Amino acid sequence: MIRTRENPLALRAGALSVLVHGLLLTLLVVSFSWHSVVQPLQVAQVELWDSLPTPDQPPPELPKPLPKVEPQPAPKPEPPPEPKAEIQVKIKPPVETPKKVEKKPKEIPKPKAEDKGQDEIKRLQQLLAEDDKRLEHEAQQKDAQQLTEARNAAEARKAAEALNASSGVVNEYKAKIQAKIKRYVNRQVCGNGKPILEFAISLMPTGEISGTPRVTRSSGLPACDMAVEYAIQKAQPLPLPPQPELFAQFRDLTLQFRPNEE
Repeated sequence: MIRTRENPLALRAGALSVLVHGLLLTLLVVSFSWHSVVQPLQVAQVELWDSLPTPDQPPPELPKPLPKVEPQPAPKPEPPPEPKAEIQVKIKPPVETPKKVEKKPKEIPKPKAEDKGQDEIKRLQQLLAEDDKRLEHEAQQKDAQQLTEARNAAEARKAAEALNASSGVVNEYKAKIQAKIKRYVNRQVCGNGKPILEFAISLMPTGEISGTPRVTRSSGLPACDMAVEYAIQKAQPLPLPPQPELFAQFRDLTLQFRPNEE
């Protein structure tokens, strides 16, 4: 109940609120009745699953029908074996060995006169060919011998020329060795005469003397002999030819000295 002493504005607000609620209720009823008439109710069916289905799962295979078993026919009885025919052994008649036919030796035809002449000509031609080969072989041997002799002569000539050349070189260097030694000889101890003395020496490739010089011919003056030996030791190294092949002729030398001669 509304009290008389309340504000008239509150009465108006209450009336307005009642009116608005009435309108809303009317709209709800009308809307519900319209939906129920125009659109019928739809019922949805829901299936419940124990587990989620796998995607693209092939349908289960149906069991194959069993093959029909046909009854097999009963085996036919085998026919009894036929009796084997007896083997008849035929006796072959004896084979007669053929008789050997004796062959007569062929008669050698006698040579005719024309055949003899041809054989003689062939024999002569063969002899002539053999003679030609022999003469040709002898000529080749002679030419080879002459060529060998010419080569030997040329080699001997070359060797002689080389020997003469080497002899000249050997004599030249022997003179050089004597001249070098003579420069160191003290002539005063050799007197006023013309003493002659010889020494044997052994040289090395360097020109040095191997061992001690040996007196092979004394001058009769011991002082002169000692002076020449001293000069030989002083003149080292002695001159040698540049050709190594000539050193063999200088390995052992016998030198003659005349101290007082120019």
